Amino acid sequence: MLTVLKQIFTWWNQQTFGTRLQILFFGKLVGEDKNGNKYYESKSGRRWVIYNGEVEASKIPNEWYSWMHYMNNKIENDHNLKKYDWQKDHLPNQTGSSSSYHPNKQNDVIKKKYKAWKS
Repeated sequence: MLTVLKQIFTWWNQQTFGTRLQILFFGKLVGEDKNGNKYYESKSGRRWVIYNGEVEASKIPNEWYSWMHYMNNKIENDHNLKKYDWQKDHLPNQTGSSSSYHPNKQNDVIKKKYKAWKS
């Protein structure tokens, strides 16, 4: 019951009731990425994504970014493009989380490049 109310009144908890109706009547599933995000397109050419979990635009990997923004390239036709060993997996924006980047995070030390006048 609570999930139904969340879908009716909030947009940040996956999809709203209106989006679910639009998918039902007008949407065609184009594909899904390895994170579980689903990509849809209407007959008129409108494109949208239903996120798996929290709604965060940085969760769209590079393979689908060009498709979402109507850019033509070789990735658009093949969303399962082979990645090399040296390529890292896509991560969403980590700012504000415990896994965000901090220099010297392991040592809990921030080295300053200057000295204060008075200490």
